[in-house]
Order: sequence, then C-alpha cells, then structure tokens
Amino acid sequence: MELKDKVIVITGGGRGLGRAMALELAAKGAKLALVDLNQADLDETIGMCVDKGVEARGYVVDISEEAEVEKLFSDIVADLGTLNGLVNNAGITRDGLFVKAKDGQIVGKMSKENWDLVIKVNLTGTFLCGREAAAKMIELGTEGCIINISSISRSGNMGQTNYTATKAAVEAMAVTWAKELARYGIRAASIAPGYIGTEMVMAMKPEAREKIEAMIPTKRLGKPEHIAKTVSFILENDYVDGRCFEIDGALRI
Repeated sequence: MELKDKVIVITGGGRGLGRAMALELAAKGAKLALVDLNQADLDETIGMCVDKGVEARGYVVDISEEAEVEKLFSDIVADLGTLNGLVNNAGITRDGLFVKAKDGQIVGKMSKENWDLVIKVNLTGTFLCGREAAAKMIELGTEGCIINISSISRSGNMGQTNYTATKAAVEAMAVTWAKELARYGIRAASIAPGYIGTEMVMAMKPEAREKIEAMIPTKRLGKPEHIAKTVSFILENDYVDGRCFEIDGALRI
C-alpha cells in the first residue's frame, strides 16, 4: 500500500505508541483519524501531524461501546472520504495476582471488575473497531489492512491474567481476520511489542527500569519509533498477512 493520501485510523492515537505511529505515517503522507478519550492529547498529536503537511482529525470515542464505534467509522468516512487502514492500539492494564495467599490464607484475588474492564477495552474494543473497519472497506470496495497491537505478555506474564488473555486473543483474531477477509483484499496482522520506552515506562524509578533493561538481551528498551516503523512496514508490504511481529529486543517472557 502506498501510504500517501491513504486514510489510516489509529486508536489510542493521542500519546505514546499511538502518537509515534501517527507521526511515522504522517511523514509518509497518510491522512490520519486519531481516536482517544483525551481531547487534549488528541489536539497535541493532531497539531504535530498537521505540521508535517497532512490532514489529521481527532475523535473522542469509547471504543468499547458498539454504537459509538459504528458512528465513529461512519464519521471518518464522511470526513475523510474513504478508509484504508486501522491500527488497534488502544489498551489498558489493571494488573494484579490471580490469587494471593499468605500462610495458606487467601488475602487477595483479581477482581471481576478489573477482569471485565480490561476485556471490555482491549478485546471488545479491538473486535468492534476491526469489525466496523472491515465492513466499511468492503462497502467502499477499498483494499486495506488492520493491525492489532498485541504484547510480549500474550504468552503469559505474572500479575497480568486479564491483560495477557486479551493480548493473546487480539493476535489470534488478526489471524482469523486475515483468513476471512483476504477475499476482499483486506489484510490483517499483529505486533507484539516488548518493553518500550513510553512515557509510562520512562516515569518508573530508575532502579526498576534498570532491572527491566537487564532482562533484555539487547540491554535496552525499545523506542516507540520501533513499533511505528513496524506499523508502516506492515501497511506498505502487501504480502504481509496473518502474522505477528515480535519487536522485543530478543526478550521472551
């Protein structure tokens, strides 16, 4: 896919990895529809993209709500004229041990509330956005690509039962979509980042960050730009389909 003037949607596009993706694609001339819950973050990222000479619009939407997502993709097509790609990047964490015990007594359990919330945003939100993007592409007769952001944690990570479940699922969904949507000229893939130096990670105590870096064979955190470049590669390479790209500095949890 030649990215110039293509319309690409990025959820969680206001900051962090989403912002890096937006700037990478803006540099290649893509038109951007950025989705987030924070208007201020959206405005800042949009301004940075517009400075690169492209059109960018922001949409404040709860991606876990079906009616909002249906309206979102209708609005994007109305505003920007078409739809060529989606990056399902939005996600949250609510970490905690599955069950916590002391001296044989249960002292804590992962709450159903935290399970439901992570499933709702990370999994249901990805499902809804992927479904509506695919439907619009088919209706418009446009070839396109959907990318789900998974995680190195998809294989299982202590304290993240809810998060790992969603990240394994969004990878599997991308494979399923690749098989189902190929007949329409729509590709799907996923990316599993390792530890990336986002604002949240860089705000950690130095000793905690150093411990993480020591685990990584390359001995350094990834940069948001590393994930953004992978997004660009997948979108541009029309024979990439149904695969998960592990961008983790050789780390395996």
